Amino acid sequence: HSVIGPNGAGKSSYLKTCVGVYQPEGGQVTIGDTDVTHAPIFRRVRLGMGVKNQKPQVFGALSVYDNLWTAAFARTRNKAKAADVAGRILSMLGMTAQSGVEAQALSHGQQQWLDIGMVLCLAPRVVLLDEPAAGMTNEETRELSLLVRTLAHHTTVVVVEHDMEFVRTLEGHVTVLHQGEVFAEGDID
Repeated sequence: HSVIGPNGAGKSSYLKTCVGVYQPEGGQVTIGDTDVTHAPIFRRVRLGMGVKNQKPQVFGALSVYDNLWTAAFARTRNKAKAADVAGRILSMLGMTAQSGVEAQALSHGQQQWLDIGMVLCLAPRVVLLDEPAAGMTNEETRELSLLVRTLAHHTTVVVVEHDMEFVRTLEGHVTVLHQGEVFAEGDID
């Protein structure tokens, strides 16, 4: 599901409400059947919410592998299981060659990939992606589209994005926001 609209339409506010940074004036936020409207952010994450913000949230001084391992350990609380998860996500991202590279040495697009990988290490039930294609090359954006479509077969994915061509490649449902309200819904056409 993609959420689009002009600057100031309410896209980021919507995501911040889902995450728990903002409290809604009405309605509710649920993960499955669990109402998390007033739950703290950490509880939402423990219940299966994965969030990838606009700016990559990686540990710059840690290696690519250690970033993934840290995220996996936060979920599993088991060193061996975390190593297994980190290895599988590292391979899935195609970043095995960069395993030992410090995250701060990666390109912006690679940091975006690593950040998405860290979210996936949490095995989320719902993934919220805030402008995931920002700063990526055309090739990285194509690969990201494939990853998002693949993820959507296994979990709920909500994408807030400005790149309409990227949204078109996702081939999913689109909601257009305008001044904080739904303006239109349907496919990208």
